[in-house]
Amino acid sequence: MTNENRFNLIDEPWLPVADVGLVSLGQLFSHPEYRALGGNPVQKIAVIKLLLAIGQAAATPANDAEWVDMGAAIMAQRCRDYLAHWRDRFWLFGDKPFLQMPTIKSAGVQSAGAVAPEVATGNTTVLTQINIDRPLSEAEQALLLVSLMGFALGGKKTDNGVVLSQGYTGKSNEKGKPSTGKPGTSLGFAGFLHSFLLGSSLWETLWLNLLTHEQIVGLRVMTAGLGQAPWERMPDGESCELARHLQNSLMGRLLPLSRFCLLTNGGVHYSEGIAHPGYKEGMIDPSLSVNYTGKDPKVLWVDPEKRPWRHLTAMLSFLSQNSSGGFDCQQLRGGLLRARHRAESLGVWSGGLRVSSNAGEQFVSGDNDFVESAVMLPLEELGEPWIAALQREMTELDGLSKILYSATLNYCKTLKADGKGLASQAVNLFWQLCERQFQRLVDGCDDSKTAGQLRRIFAGIVGQCYNRLCPGDTARQLEAWAKNQPNLARYLKDAMKPQENNA
Repeated sequence: MTNENRFNLIDEPWLPVADVGLVSLGQLFSHPEYRALGGNPVQKIAVIKLLLAIGQAAATPANDAEWVDMGAAIMAQRCRDYLAHWRDRFWLFGDKPFLQMPTIKSAGVQSAGAVAPEVATGNTTVLTQINIDRPLSEAEQALLLVSLMGFALGGKKTDNGVVLSQGYTGKSNEKGKPSTGKPGTSLGFAGFLHSFLLGSSLWETLWLNLLTHEQIVGLRVMTAGLGQAPWERMPDGESCELARHLQNSLMGRLLPLSRFCLLTNGGVHYSEGIAHPGYKEGMIDPSLSVNYTGKDPKVLWVDPEKRPWRHLTAMLSFLSQNSSGGFDCQQLRGGLLRARHRAESLGVWSGGLRVSSNAGEQFVSGDNDFVESAVMLPLEELGEPWIAALQREMTELDGLSKILYSATLNYCKTLKADGKGLASQAVNLFWQLCERQFQRLVDGCDDSKTAGQLRRIFAGIVGQCYNRLCPGDTARQLEAWAKNQPNLARYLKDAMKPQENNA
């Protein structure tokens, strides 16, 4: 591989954009009509973090007033000017390759598929063409590189025998031998759930999520403040002065450099990078939702059986004056209240990847999967009455799922069969069907007529799930089916005026 500068990320298309295809960084900040990012949820998170890092480096406002005056268009213009100034640092290949460490070239080489979670290697089953390990284009290599900075899987694939900071012991075990690589900072043990505000366009989305200097100082845990973008100056090693600075700055959370990489023909030189403190030490990505009210902090993990939209009330609990804790997402809290009177449209996007671990090795298998949800918020109604109404309706939906579970379980018991698996299937189907109506619930939960109509729809979904999984084909089945019908009388009684009756 030569040191020739080639494939500049500002000029070459590599970023997936919905309804458009691949675009360059220069194109992205020149086209206000781009609606949203494409790719899988991990790629979306990694890319929006990169774009926010560019936005913070180019246009961090001092406070909310300056943020309002700037707007999305001026932010994009400042990003274009910034990229033009730093163009020489965005070459994917060359003597200063983007987000890469040429000094790590003595580390072992892994194929691109070996470090990408969606690709099947070894004895893993190949399900679709996406799972096949194959050579990547330069655009795909760029996207993988950005994803690895925060979402690398932990395990033995990292060559931790190569240490760049003299005396650094963080890549060794108790016996002094190279240790297995830690999970990426943005991934964590089981897969963190990330959330961002969603605007009517990609520019507006970035503007809504941009933090001010005042907000960064208010986070308190980031003692180094905004920090310096790593492409401006890459660290020398795992524990150099600049690496320690990144551990305590916002830039270090947006682009944590969890892996030291160097792209090469057919793969990537691959070793563990900067080890960042985790949420138990009080350091988090602003896009994570954490509850610090208990003895030990709790974080929202990705759960394929509980899609992100079901966490919406927990993540927006700060809208309620009666809230005394719960999960808090700094990205949502910091931008939602200031944006609701200024954005054309406003929503919440949440997503991530669920992973499993065994003996320090992380992998994607079984029921592990990508998840994502996007919910638009009613700008005019957004406030305490609305969040209270939504919380009430979500509590009632949770009650319906329990009624369905019990009814299905009792149906199986009547037939002297083990019904736990079937009952779980019924509940999973219930939530899948409810998701189709959730946006309507968000829009109309504080309106008695709309909420009443939706309650009848949700009650119908319970019946649909029960009938599908609890057949009445034989006489014994029919008797069990009739005996264990879900009792929804109270829920339907309140259908016309759910707010008053459930207060």
